[in-house]
Amino acid sequence: MSDILKRIHSPASVRNDPNGNLFGAIPWSEHEAIERAAEIGITMNDNQWDIVLFVRDYYRGRGDEASAREVMKALGEEFAGDGGRKWLYQCFPGGPVNQASFIAGIPIPSGASDPSFGSRL
Repeated sequence: MSDILKRIHSPASVRNDPNGNLFGAIPWSEHEAIERAAEIGITMNDNQWDIVLFVRDYYRGRGDEASAREVMKALGEEFAGDGGRKWLYQCFPGGPVNQASFIAGIPIPSGASDPSFGSRL
């Protein structure tokens, strides 16, 4: 099993259905994420996987309550050492919240259509 799948299937995933998918999210796997990324012209790399998995974990903890602004703030804090917002937009030029949520198979947070968060998939 790849390292990515080990993180996805972590026992810490308490808000999963019996198949390991997050409640409220589409059925998801590494293969599914790669296909979704390809749909929007992204070839996944390690940095993008880190962001997508962070967004999935954040959704697991906050669910639909998190707004795009809140998710972006959390991403900026988590990845500040890598370059913060500028780096996040280099990884996901169409908007880190929007594109990472789409690839992660979770509902796109409210407010993600705000151009400052990148509303384009």
